[in-house]
Amino acid sequence: MNAKELDFCLLIPCYNNFEGLIESLKSVSYPEDKYLILIIDDGSDELLEEEKIKAHLEERKPIKLLSNKKNNGITKALNQGLSWIEKNTFSKYIARLDCGDICMPDRFITQVQYMDLHPETGLLGSWCRFEEKGTSLKYSYITPTDHKAIIKAMHFRNVFIHPTVMFRVSLLKQVGYYPTGFEYAEDYAFFWKIILVSQSFILDNFLLIYEINREGLSFKNRHRQLTARWKVVKAFSNNRPLKIAAYIKLKLLHIIPKSLALRMKRYAYATFRLYALSFSHLPY
Repeated sequence: MNAKELDFCLLIPCYNNFEGLIESLKSVSYPEDKYLILIIDDGSDELLEEEKIKAHLEERKPIKLLSNKKNNGITKALNQGLSWIEKNTFSKYIARLDCGDICMPDRFITQVQYMDLHPETGLLGSWCRFEEKGTSLKYSYITPTDHKAIIKAMHFRNVFIHPTVMFRVSLLKQVGYYPTGFEYAEDYAFFWKIILVSQSFILDNFLLIYEINREGLSFKNRHRQLTARWKVVKAFSNNRPLKIAAYIKLKLLHIIPKSLALRMKRYAYATFRLYALSFSHLPY
């Protein structure tokens, strides 16, 4: 096999989180000659070194490191990665992972097999478990799985947890990269772009443990993210009843303190097997 003919590239942005990066890399499992891990060091205070990364891993991993001298932000870092993958590899798929998140051993085998068997599917996610280190806070993130239900649910939350996804490289020519006009919700907007032109699916397997980080961008910028989510729905949806319902829900979430919102998520996903507060009675 030509080294550039890959099943997938795994895109990992990193900023000042070497320990989390190593923890995530250790969880990645796939035949070495069939994938590539692309790490974007987005201007960390102490720039990463490829040899130092590999020295902390017990198993060999196919790693490519791109380093930025300054922090450009998550959207630019992700798009830098997409551009590099398009120009330098013959990869069928792109997968995502964030520093600190842990993949189940069968994650990539399961996702590649599904994508190979379902060429109509452009975007694939999975269920995952949320856990906060050092506390008892944990819950399962359960979503709809089929495309029609996914589009409906996407009006109310991003059902694709970013580090669970895999998508087709070929779609980038049609939808472009992560949009720059939706700060704090660039992934939400990107997934909307894909599901409007391609089928999507979410595996009902827990293939990832997502680290709850109260210092992360999503948690610290919750209200800005909620505003950005409405901007995304407004831009991409043509379903008026669902848009109105989404607007009402997001307004209510602005009022709820973020600590309470986190507890509500925990109990909502434990109680409802499908999607909590999704206004499922509304027509699509």
